[in-house]
Amino acid sequence: MRHVRTLRMYAILAVGATLALAGSTAASAGQIFHETFHEGTTRIETDFCGVPGLTVEFARVDDGRAHAVPHGKAGLAYFGAHITRTETVTNLANGKSVTSRGTFIDKDLRVTDNGDGTLTLLILTTGNAVLYGPDGKAVARNPGQERFEVLVDHGGTPTDPSDDEFLEFLGVVKESTGRSDDFCAAAVPLLM
Repeated sequence: MRHVRTLRMYAILAVGATLALAGSTAASAGQIFHETFHEGTTRIETDFCGVPGLTVEFARVDDGRAHAVPHGKAGLAYFGAHITRTETVTNLANGKSVTSRGTFIDKDLRVTDNGDGTLTLLILTTGNAVLYGPDGKAVARNPGQERFEVLVDHGGTPTDPSDDEFLEFLGVVKESTGRSDDFCAAAVPLLM
């Protein structure tokens, strides 16, 4: 479930946007923010899944809700999000495509103030992703959960996430559980 790195960036950006609009969205008591979002992106990737010459376009749409609440004596912000993602991968040479649909939850399990201007976030992502062929039939699945850590610069304000900046993906702490079909093995033949 490698999509979670992007989600963390969306959550950080959502906090910045929400706090910049100060008061445009009411949050309940104890919440730093609560926001819905809709993000769409496209990108081109060459040599998709390691296949020389296979150039594809990714068109992705994320819809969801994100929130942050203070936890513990230090009042550090803990994020949570519910996401629905649809991603269409199209072979630019022949127009064939596959679609991945997933729903997942992303939340901070632990936020550690490192004492050097950074925070280490232990993040859990759990959910289900399904890859569909051109005929609409499911060809691969990836349900389960994964835990990973990221490093964030807190901008001198460990309890105010509005100035946080993503620094580094620190790695997977717990590999994906459950069924983990190889999406490349399922997608490539359908795109050729």
